[in-house]
Amino acid sequence: MTTIDWDSAADSFDEEPDHGLLDPVVRHAWARRLESWLPGARSEVLDLGCGTGSLALLAAGQGHRVTAVDRSPRMAERARAKLAGTGAEVLLGDAARPPVGGQRFDVVMVRHVVWLLPDPAAALRHWFDLLRPGGRLILIEGVWGGVGLPAGRLTGLLSEFTERVHHEPLSGDPDLWGGPVDDERYALVARAEPPRRHTEVVDVHLILRRGPDVLLARRAGTGYADALLHCPSGHVEDGEDVREAMIREAAEEIGVELGPDELRVALVMQHRGPGGSPRTGWFFEAEYDPARPPCNREPDKCSELEWFPLDALPDDSVAYCRAGLDGYRAGEHFLIHWHEDGDPVAYQPHGARRAVPLPAGGTGTGGVHHIELWVPDLATAERGWGWLLGELGHVPYQHWEHGRSWRRGDSYVVAEQSPDLTGQVHDRCRPGLNHLAFHVRDRATLDALVAEAPAHGWRQLFPDRYPHAGGEEHVAAYLEDAAGYEVELVAGIAQARPAPQEPDPHADVRERGRD
Repeated sequence: MTTIDWDSAADSFDEEPDHGLLDPVVRHAWARRLESWLPGARSEVLDLGCGTGSLALLAAGQGHRVTAVDRSPRMAERARAKLAGTGAEVLLGDAARPPVGGQRFDVVMVRHVVWLLPDPAAALRHWFDLLRPGGRLILIEGVWGGVGLPAGRLTGLLSEFTERVHHEPLSGDPDLWGGPVDDERYALVARAEPPRRHTEVVDVHLILRRGPDVLLARRAGTGYADALLHCPSGHVEDGEDVREAMIREAAEEIGVELGPDELRVALVMQHRGPGGSPRTGWFFEAEYDPARPPCNREPDKCSELEWFPLDALPDDSVAYCRAGLDGYRAGEHFLIHWHEDGDPVAYQPHGARRAVPLPAGGTGTGGVHHIELWVPDLATAERGWGWLLGELGHVPYQHWEHGRSWRRGDSYVVAEQSPDLTGQVHDRCRPGLNHLAFHVRDRATLDALVAEAPAHGWRQLFPDRYPHAGGEEHVAAYLEDAAGYEVELVAGIAQARPAPQEPDPHADVRERGRD
């Protein structure tokens, strides 16, 4: 560690304390800041526009090997006198292109220089070239009396070269300046990083549902996947979140103005096209509104819009989009779809399946583990509940002498004919379970379930008020099996249930008798 004799060096300082650091309080304040900005280990430091060498002397005093550069012969001479005995080297030259040859440094330090340069971006580029990997560029700048360089502008210039910039305001520390200041003064510490972090395009896709059908657009005149079908889609632009981007793209491409509450996330998929770079796609689901029919707003990019059954999609589609729709239909939420180089962009009915589903996280504390129903006749319950739960996406799970279960995700439903059963009919009007309620995707699916239910042992409750027996804003069906269990099927994801009214203690009995 170099020892500095400050009394001997004092004669070489400028007279102004904020530049010459003659004042011990000012000098200590800058030494403290430099200690936090410079590496803890001995490092090679390049001080550009060093002036009389005040900051160079502080860096040398903290054990660093310093090379100082200034274009003024007078300043360079004073810096040499000040730094004598420290091992520092003082060079005469331009701070923007310092005469250091191929030498590389751990730190490049520049104070009150950038704002004077005719081409700051070129200087910053050169200074980053002078840094070793992981090195630091320390810029001390400000705005004085309306001239100078605001921190926001300089940070913007640095964004071309690094993502790691630490901004430290200095105006609020009067010890640095020999007294209070009311203008903008700051330091930026930027790190020289290896090549930029991986980035991906983010795109959005609209799955517009009209009952069992989805809307697809045929690409044309784009130079990519022309003549193939694809969901209405586009890229997220700077400053947008994915939902805002989807709303904008829907309006631009098909003229449908969607509200944020009409969009539901259906699927997220990371995709790589053949020979291309990865991207991440967000697939959103929305319901068709007859009052807002879609139309082709971009005929230069799209030759037609057409509805297709989700369970019978056409083959002449973009493989990326088809993988998303197939995953959506299968109930997946996260996919990786990675083309091999040489794979076609178009969907291949008999080609390799590149989509890999990713399991979501567990339910965690508070989620429903299972629901167990005791039934008087297991065979009857298996026929009725097995059909209904299968239509709702559950799969057979457990099978034993007295019971069956069906699972969906982390939860399952059990039907058991227990030897300990004490009754033969479930009465939902007694204390205990009143009914189970399940989501149904849309009104068309609900209608189909209601039509098929009687063939599987279910009867419809309140048919004269279908589908609004639960309220005008609530689209649902109510079914009951032979054992007296009630199921509510609610159409529309995340549909709010109307607030309950004051109960009529006899209403349910009357309705059951009327049915």
